[in-house]
Parts: sequence; C-alpha cells; structure tokens
Amino acid sequence: MKINEMVERAHATAKEKGWYESGEVNIGEKLALIHSEISEALEAYRDDPEGMADFDAPQIIGKPEGFAIELADAVIRIADLCGFLGIDLTAAIAIKMNYNDTRPHRHGGKAC
Repeated sequence: MKINEMVERAHATAKEKGWYESGEVNIGEKLALIHSEISEALEAYRDDPEGMADFDAPQIIGKPEGFAIELADAVIRIADLCGFLGIDLTAAIAIKMNYNDTRPHRHGGKAC
C-alpha cells in the first residue's frame, strides 16, 4: 500500500466508524491521540524491550498488541488526520527527507 492510499483508507475507516459524526474536529485532541499511541509504544517497549518487532497475530488471539502495533496505531492516526486535512503525506515526507539529507551530522551537534 502506498502512503497516500493508507491516508485515504485510514480516514475512510475513521469516518465509517463514526469518528467524524459530530462535524466538529479538535486538532489538538487528534494530536494528543497520536501522542497517546507513542506513549503506548513506550509502555510496550518497557514491558518487553526484546520484542519490539514481535506482535500478536489477531487471527490467533484477538486484538493485536505490542510495540510494532502501537507504532502502527500512531501512523494510522497520523494518516487519518492527513486525510481529514487534505495533506499530501507522500509529498510532505519526501520534502522533509530530502531536507534531512542536507543536514550536518547530528544536526550540528545536538545531543539526541
């Protein structure tokens, strides 16, 4: 699946599941929900630092869980928001990655 196809699918699914029925969208809340998925990834990592690439197959035990799944949730939420806002995420990523290629080592000495 290509990035903008994922954006369309994530947003269509969110609308289908009722997340846009009120007609009001709080962008701050959407960003906080993206952040919450990253926090859940951190929690999953702390629970199992050796199993970052592992996740439970839904056909075997139900809802998928794990570090990789929480990262996927964050990407899905980002894709949904981009779909709502009409952001061409493929173009935005390409522009940013091209810029990153021009940056100095550790961005000029940043610690992290």
